[in-house]
Amino acid sequence: MNKKISVLGAGSWGTALAILAARNGCPTLLWGHNPDHIATLARDRQNRRYLPDAAFPESLAVTSDLAEVAAFSNLILVAVPSHAFKDTLIKLKPYVSDEVKIAWATKGFNPQTGALLHEIVAEVFSTQTPAAAISGPSFAREVAAELPTAITIASSQPDFASQLADILHSGRFRAYTSSDLIGVEVGGAVKNVLAIATGIADGLGFGANTRAALITRGLTEVIRLGIKLGGKQETFMGLAGLGDLILTSTDNQSRNRRFGLALGQGKDRTAATQEIGQEIEGVSAAKETFLLAQKYGIEMPITEQTYKVLYEGLAPLTAVQNLLAREQKPES
Repeated sequence: MNKKISVLGAGSWGTALAILAARNGCPTLLWGHNPDHIATLARDRQNRRYLPDAAFPESLAVTSDLAEVAAFSNLILVAVPSHAFKDTLIKLKPYVSDEVKIAWATKGFNPQTGALLHEIVAEVFSTQTPAAAISGPSFAREVAAELPTAITIASSQPDFASQLADILHSGRFRAYTSSDLIGVEVGGAVKNVLAIATGIADGLGFGANTRAALITRGLTEVIRLGIKLGGKQETFMGLAGLGDLILTSTDNQSRNRRFGLALGQGKDRTAATQEIGQEIEGVSAAKETFLLAQKYGIEMPITEQTYKVLYEGLAPLTAVQNLLAREQKPES
C-alpha cells in the first residue's frame, strides 16, 4: 500500500486509528498538540496514558509539528474533541495544499454555533474539499486489541469513502461506506447525550426495563432531529445510529455513560467530570442538541431533561419523574 495518512489527536481514539492504519501497512503519522506527550510516545513506542497495551507498529511515527503533518500526507484524519475541531483545522490550513482531504472521527457539534462538523470543514477549507466522517460502535481499546469491530465511513464523494475504507479495513475491522454524511454525524453526536441519560438512570438504581426504554425512545429523538437536518432514516437504524447508541449506553467503557452513572449516584457535574478525567463529549452535545431541538420545534424530551440536569441544576430523579409524568400518547 502506497497510501499515507496523518492522524490528528493523540488521545485514545486517534492513537487506536493510527495503530490500525499502520498495522494495515499504511505509513502513518500521529500528531498531538503537547510536545512533551509526543516525546513520551516516541520514547515508549506506545501511548501508556490511553492505550497501555498497544505497541506502535514500525510504520507509525509521531510529531507535534503541523507542517510535518501536511508534508507527510494530504489525507488528514482528525480525532480531536469537538470543541477543538475548528481551531485545529484553522491551525492546519496554512500548511496544506489545495489537494487536502479531511476525514474525522470526532463526534459532536461545533460548540459555538451548533454546526455539523462537515460544515466547519467547508467553512475553514472549501465546499469542494473532500470530507468524510467515521462513526459507529467502536471503543478505542477494543480496536487497539484487534477485537472485531464494524464502523461506517460517510462522504458525499464515494471514492474518498472507499479510499479510507481501504486504509482502515482489515480482518478484524470492517469499514462500511455511506453517502449520508449528515445522518452519520447526527447519530454520533446525539448518542452521547442519551448515554448520559441512560447512565443517570442506572446510577439511580433503575433496571434493564428503564435502560431499554431510554435507548428506544432516545433513538426516536435521534431520528427526529436527524431527518430534520437532512439525514436518512435508514442510517439511524445502522451502525452509526442504533449500533453506536447501544454501545455507548450499555458499556462502562463509555465515558458518557460513566459520567451519567456518577450524576445518578449523587455527584455533581464537576466531581463527575474529574472522576472521568477525559473529554465527555455528551456534555456540550446536550446543550447543542437541546438548542437545535428548540430552533426547529422538535420534541426531544430525554435530551431536554438531560440538558436541564447538566445546565439548570435539575435533580436527576426529578428529570426521570418529569419523563414519566408526560401525557399519555401513541408510541408512533
